[in-house]
Amino acid sequence: MSFTPWRDRAGRLSVLRIITLLVMTLPALRLLQLWLSDGLGPEPLEAATHETGRWAIRLLVATLAVTPLGRVLGWPKLFQLRRMLGLGALAWVLLHFLLYIGDQNWRLLRVGLEIVSRVYLTIGFAALLGLVVLGWTSTDGWMKRLGRGWKRLHRLVFPVMLLGLLHAFIQSKSDISRAVVLAGLLVWLLGWRALPARWQTNLLALMGLTLAALLGGVLIEYLWYSAFSNLPAGRIAMANLDLAFGPRPAVLAGMICAGVTLLAAGLTLWRRVARA
Repeated sequence: MSFTPWRDRAGRLSVLRIITLLVMTLPALRLLQLWLSDGLGPEPLEAATHETGRWAIRLLVATLAVTPLGRVLGWPKLFQLRRMLGLGALAWVLLHFLLYIGDQNWRLLRVGLEIVSRVYLTIGFAALLGLVVLGWTSTDGWMKRLGRGWKRLHRLVFPVMLLGLLHAFIQSKSDISRAVVLAGLLVWLLGWRALPARWQTNLLALMGLTLAALLGGVLIEYLWYSAFSNLPAGRIAMANLDLAFGPRPAVLAGMICAGVTLLAAGLTLWRRVARA
């Protein structure tokens, strides 16, 4: 039976995969609708380029989150989404690059010179190439061909993610809010993988990771503004204590991680009651 994204590996229709497919594709349809209705502002191609890049990084973070969430929530069906989300991230980053080329009036020589001469473009292009390699070798055939080397190769997803996030920080210039949220989540994801296996589902350890995600986001935000802008980095960091105008990006990352911990606690309690 041929593989289709809305069916599981056994060929059965999968609601989980259908929902994931919609989450990955509906933003593209929304972007197209905004483009056709002149809703992307005076420079629609540039706006679309930025938005596609954001979705590529979001899906890459979601790919890295599959294993921790599957383990923490006791939901192994999530594991089947890793390849799907990774290929979705690749599709978005290729669209991002294609739109960038279009924004340069399809002058490939100019695009090449820009990539070589601008650091943030060099970083982004390196991340793109890494993601292409990972996508190309994601098939079952390549898994068999590479054997144990396949896992080592696919650990490249972590430096690819870091390069992509650094590209996003530089591109964001003075407003790094979205990038800080993703950075906080990445602190949690990397911290979870650094834990001993027996602690990876421990609620106290997850609470500690939530605090690390929040503080990590604050620290990254502070260091970025301190090093690369004239804005008052200390005041921006202290603003995380003031929720009058809504949560700051680092706090939002901490809230998302806290939500995962609370969900895990709720599911653990529910399972214990169900077994009693």
